[in-house]
Amino acid sequence: MPIIRYNPTTPGRRKSSVQSFEDITTTKPQKSLLKARKQNSGRLNGKITVRHRGGGAKRHIRVVDFMRTKFDVPAKVATIEYDPNRNARIALLNYADGEKRYILAENKMKVGDNVISSQKKGAMKPGNRYPLELIPEGMGVYNVEFQPGKGGQLVRGAGATATFMGVEGASAQLRLPSGEIRLVSRKSSATIGQVSNPDHRLIRWGKAGRTRHRGFRPTVRGKAMNPVDHPHGGGEGGAPIGMKHPKTPQGKPALGVKTRRKQGSDRLILSRRKSKKR
Repeated sequence: MPIIRYNPTTPGRRKSSVQSFEDITTTKPQKSLLKARKQNSGRLNGKITVRHRGGGAKRHIRVVDFMRTKFDVPAKVATIEYDPNRNARIALLNYADGEKRYILAENKMKVGDNVISSQKKGAMKPGNRYPLELIPEGMGVYNVEFQPGKGGQLVRGAGATATFMGVEGASAQLRLPSGEIRLVSRKSSATIGQVSNPDHRLIRWGKAGRTRHRGFRPTVRGKAMNPVDHPHGGGEGGAPIGMKHPKTPQGKPALGVKTRRKQGSDRLILSRRKSKKR
């Protein structure tokens, strides 16, 4: 999907770009698959748990089927739609029995395509969903389950795809987009192909207003605050932070410290993702 650049008629237009939306086939979502979205502004029980959230354009939640448990029931792609709650596109499926469901659209998916979800071996075409043990090695997959029947949780971002590396014992090996190699159950289901809208990462937002529309509020530097508000606060003029290493607003080390909590699934990670050099 191409990215559109405009002439620099204003400062906000000078470096901004937008999506062409030429892959969208309708602007009216399926009403039966919409839910109200409550705005919490990054708060849980009144306490801020995620900073710099609030405002933004009003949205409705599209109920997306990440499990695709209608096995062996053929479905036809009716529309490719925009979802304001994610970077990828969603596709509306019309099943042979009359039911309608949204799924994450595959990058090459078009209106009129036929897709299926099954526990038996079938056609390995993009958009079809099978257990990993039935998928050929080296194939790209997305919307992968951590555990069978739990629904897709891995590889759901725009343009993402994981490489299925094979089955060994009760586990299947995946190379994730981050470069991490990990094990999941061989019975876990995955959709063949790549998540739609891979060009989303190329968008340049251009001005602060477009970011506010997405629900992000301004982020203020710690050193611009007062000492009572942040460990970096205080000082005169362009004074540095004045401490050995940067800290979070709560006073914990901010850079060069591992933040991932130990989890039971750590034993399933064969190779960590490669950290970026600073």
